Amino acid sequence: MEKSESDTSRHFLRQWIEKDVAEGRTGGKVVTRFPPEPNGYIHIGHAKAVCVDFGMAALFGGECHLRLDDTNPAKESDEYAENIKKDINWLGFQWSGDGDGKEPGFYNASNMFDRMYAIAEELIRRGQAYCCNLTQDEWKEYRGVPDKPGRPSPSRDTAPERNLKIFREMRDGKYADGEWCLRAKIDMASPNIHFRDPVLYRIRHVPHYHLGDKWCIYPMYDFAHPIEDALEGVTHSMCTLEFEVHRPLYDWVVDRMDEQGLLPVRNGVKIRTQQREFARLNITYTVMSKRLLLQLVTEGRVAGWDDPRMPTVCGMRRRGYTPGAIREFCERIGVSKFESESDPALLEWCVREELNKTAARRMAVLDPVKVVIENWGTGNGEQGTGSGAREVELPNNPLDESAGTRKIPFGREIWIDRSDFMEVPEKKFFRMAPGQEVRLRGACIFKCTGCVKDASGRVVEIRGTWDEGSWGGNAPDGRKVKGTIHWVDAATGVKAEFRLYEKLFTEPDPLKNGPDGFLEFLNPDSAKTVEGYVEPSLASCAREERFQFERTGYFVADARDHNPAAPVFNRIVVLKDSYKPGEKQ
Repeated sequence: MEKSESDTSRHFLRQWIEKDVAEGRTGGKVVTRFPPEPNGYIHIGHAKAVCVDFGMAALFGGECHLRLDDTNPAKESDEYAENIKKDINWLGFQWSGDGDGKEPGFYNASNMFDRMYAIAEELIRRGQAYCCNLTQDEWKEYRGVPDKPGRPSPSRDTAPERNLKIFREMRDGKYADGEWCLRAKIDMASPNIHFRDPVLYRIRHVPHYHLGDKWCIYPMYDFAHPIEDALEGVTHSMCTLEFEVHRPLYDWVVDRMDEQGLLPVRNGVKIRTQQREFARLNITYTVMSKRLLLQLVTEGRVAGWDDPRMPTVCGMRRRGYTPGAIREFCERIGVSKFESESDPALLEWCVREELNKTAARRMAVLDPVKVVIENWGTGNGEQGTGSGAREVELPNNPLDESAGTRKIPFGREIWIDRSDFMEVPEKKFFRMAPGQEVRLRGACIFKCTGCVKDASGRVVEIRGTWDEGSWGGNAPDGRKVKGTIHWVDAATGVKAEFRLYEKLFTEPDPLKNGPDGFLEFLNPDSAKTVEGYVEPSLASCAREERFQFERTGYFVADARDHNPAAPVFNRIVVLKDSYKPGEKQ
């Protein structure tokens, strides 16, 4: 690590790990983990956690495990599990370590159920856990409130032998859901409500996507999580801030494992996993709850988890965002313990910054109107496609000479964007208008002479002439032409569909009226489809290939629907924005 860095340039998680490494607490290896539940697709909030967990492991030359925390079978599936792995890989990360099966670094919490159950039985034997048959409503009365001690469950002091019998009967399916649970025996007077005899196991007669009907009791997250971390030899367990009040219970479970002699030893050092918390990522005009995102999908408010308006990683991928831009966004947000909200414009800025350097330039017309060059004759054409066509040579990316150039056809009829023409131009309108000259990008200087309208008065065709000495775009007499516009050759241009996306919600805080009211803020104009034309080469581009459509914006060939016969492009971001990012935190 660079010794010139000041402590203030290193966030508190990094300083925490540095201290443990220096004091020899890691057994020579930093181990972190990313533990998503496979009950939905991961989103931009998870992407921040991915960057933190994998990034800290990489910084210290350690390993980061991917663990699917599949302890709640009612909501989990293979579909979610596989797509979580796919999305993490796409973000640019790879898990590492031993793993619990054939795949290095990959774990299922459910593969540890046997060991969790054995730990629970030992807690019962030691008088540290008991079976309780109070209903949830009854337990609320017994548990009490933070500023007053609770009352012990009537079952709290029953003999370990009886509790073992009931717990095994729970395991064997004798009881219905909710009839019994296993509770930790801790402190009914604790001001931390999570410490008042929390549930460790509950009955759920639901098949598990990974294990089938093997189990009908499942461990609670607060019990399973520290066990998983400890058994995997995780040195630093990093969670979002809402788990801070759960940390005493995390430590209690780890202490009980230590008493049972279950903590791993690495290079002579007992590895006692530790948890620390950081602020989660919040973005305005966005909801991050997987439950609410699932509602949007199941009610058909969006076109699936990968809808380009969704904050899911797969949705952002389909939108055309890049892994590098997402990582840069997370880096700029920084790591702290203070809750804050980020502007989605910062993410868009990161995307735009990267694509400006890397995206190939192409021309596309999204709201086309035809232009006819009246004095374009077949005799002045050169080798090309179409009657009297010439070829225009343009750079693929003016910021990258190694990207080379491309040749595109130009003929008598072209398409331009309707907004580039005004029959009665406003002041300082330097684009196409009757009697006004404009440069057609890379081709020539064109002077409009008039237009043709339909019965409703809508312009359907623009007419004019070109300066035959201006091929390449410069006037032979050196006169200045202020306006330059993009175009697509009408003879060879390919019809394409363009999907234009805006924010999914109209309100910066869609949850301001509670989670049940977020749908009232759905933006009815968040998705719009138009048809236009693109350069001929774009029909055969690869899906997910990104481009800057000159003067229009950044677009990506749709991952599902794009094909040569019917090209489909999603707008990633507009070309420019007034947003100015601050310095990295």
